[in-house]
Amino acid sequence: MKRTATLISPEEIALQREYCTRILEMNQPLPEKPLAFVDTYGCQQNEADSERLRGYLDEMGYGFTQDENAAAVIIINTCAVREHAELRVLGNVGALTHTKRKNPNQIICLCGCMMQEAHMAEKIKQSFRHVDLVFGPHALWRFPEFLWRIHTRRGRIFETTDDPGSIAEGIPVVRQNGVKAWVSVMYGCNNFCTYCVVPFVRGRERSRAPGVILDEIRELAAAGYKEITLLGQNVNSYGKDLEENVDFAWLLERANEVEGEFLLRFMTSHPKDASQGLFETMARCEKVAPQLHLPVQAGNDRVLKAMNRGYTSAGYLDLVSRLRALIPNIVLTSDIIVGFPGETTEEFEDTLEILKRVEFDALFTFIYSPRQGTPAAKMDDPASKEEKAANFQRLIDLQNEISARKHAAYVGKTVRCLIDGTSEDPRNNLSARTAGNRLVHVSGDPSLVGSYRDVTITHANTWALFGELRSTEPMPAET
Repeated sequence: MKRTATLISPEEIALQREYCTRILEMNQPLPEKPLAFVDTYGCQQNEADSERLRGYLDEMGYGFTQDENAAAVIIINTCAVREHAELRVLGNVGALTHTKRKNPNQIICLCGCMMQEAHMAEKIKQSFRHVDLVFGPHALWRFPEFLWRIHTRRGRIFETTDDPGSIAEGIPVVRQNGVKAWVSVMYGCNNFCTYCVVPFVRGRERSRAPGVILDEIRELAAAGYKEITLLGQNVNSYGKDLEENVDFAWLLERANEVEGEFLLRFMTSHPKDASQGLFETMARCEKVAPQLHLPVQAGNDRVLKAMNRGYTSAGYLDLVSRLRALIPNIVLTSDIIVGFPGETTEEFEDTLEILKRVEFDALFTFIYSPRQGTPAAKMDDPASKEEKAANFQRLIDLQNEISARKHAAYVGKTVRCLIDGTSEDPRNNLSARTAGNRLVHVSGDPSLVGSYRDVTITHANTWALFGELRSTEPMPAET
């Protein structure tokens, strides 16, 4: 954990931009603009990384497509958190043999967390010979250099050196839309939960300079973005590695002072580092959304200790109590792992008790997936798949009942929502989000996308709200 992360120099980034220029000059004489396909798996941090890859590709003169058959360059940004995501990646990469056969000059790149796992990089090297370039998260900033080498020298490139990670500023960004934006405040993780591979593939915690983050937020606000999400594997650790005396609550308050009409969200918050100061900052900052994703993972203290989570169930419940005392309308979501090695059905009952006492608005739920190289992968795991599946279904059933009841309480209320996109459903052609990040389906003119509107909720189900647009006059934000 004492390994030192690297700050990439402006000169090194300038060299990468020079490689972009060289590739642009190579692409400009082509009869048609070459296209790139960037496919992203996993978390919001991966989405933010893909936006930087698109930024580089844009400077190189590439357009973008969702059709792998039309792409001159394919980038698959992978996730290593669960086996299911890895299997999907391997299946999709295998299918690309057909596009490569049709277009032998197509360049196929794999990056992201899965590629930082040595055994996975070796599997790609040996079994997926049509892949040209593999690199991990630490080397993303060097993508133009790698692509230039592929173009000019051919041959395959594998850059997955194990290091503590880096911070690279000045990489161009192409964002997915003009409504919502991701802003990474830090990278990596020092927590080493026994089931999690992230510290091994993302490196140590390293915080971006506060001035750089706030400048980026100001630029986004000035450009009209309506929702800005601050990202980190554990945002509550922000600033611990900086010389300045700052923490995440301080950063959040400074971000709240930025001029503009936008909401601030953030994730993820580790419960062991969630402070009273953070909760008080959330309560007094009007731009901070009344929403918190606070992963509990399990409700039994022995299991939590085996997970190396650093808190007890009572400690978690105390956090929730103190947060709700400050922000009564807070929308709480969480992660839960079912079937951690050694978890008994009796211990799982404690997780159900947590659900009953907290009543989360929504959950992200998973059956434990062993990750090679983590301590949990070596633990005894006597519970059967059938037992885990039965417990998982009980969890889903209970949470669905809670979510449906909470959503039903919105019916008849008028809430302020951000119209954030369109839908293929002709009856409700727009999607929206409450300040608490609840999904709302509405009908209206597509020109409303990117604006705040008042919506009266007419009905609801377990997963979403449905409503009708009301006046354009702003109302106090509700969840």
